[in-house]
Amino acid sequence: MKLTTMTQVTIDGVMQGNGGPSDEDRRNGFERGGWARGAGDDETRTFITQTFQRAEAFLFGRRTYELFTSWESSTHPIGVALNEAPKYVASTTLTAPRWKDTTVLRGDLAAAISELKAKPGGELQVHGSGILTRWLLEHDLVDEMILIVFPVILGQGARLFPETGPDLALDLVESRVDSKGVTIQVYRPAGRPLYATA
Repeated sequence: MKLTTMTQVTIDGVMQGNGGPSDEDRRNGFERGGWARGAGDDETRTFITQTFQRAEAFLFGRRTYELFTSWESSTHPIGVALNEAPKYVASTTLTAPRWKDTTVLRGDLAAAISELKAKPGGELQVHGSGILTRWLLEHDLVDEMILIVFPVILGQGARLFPETGPDLALDLVESRVDSKGVTIQVYRPAGRPLYATA
């Protein structure tokens, strides 16, 4: 399976509290939640839905998994896709997942994810899950990365990439902008960047 990440971010890289009101994720005093709701046009919403629908399986960090359990009884196409596919959670603390078809990955996470990727099939998708996404990139486990960038600067909140960390070059596979200024950028990791030497 191809491991694909999809993350909604602001211009300043914030991914925290994108879809819900401020009380969805108030970590570190965050008060600007819901910044992505209603921001994209129909074409962007269709792209997001179709991306979920092509997943063979989903991989989450614990926090995102718990937020996504709200889709458990949904008849929306995204909810249907989530409910019908196997779900994997990278967690050392989750002991009794309540969402059907959920497996908790413990122990050697890199080996477990490599084993999942070795299975035949379509995509193993990661949505949100910032800590997990960064870890996957650091361990060269991401095959494709989708960034949906919203034209807003929040000035606070957890960012997809920290101020300091490992470097990574990306090859642009696809790029589009919708009628509301939301951009969709699809990248493939391409090793380390090249830096000028003189």
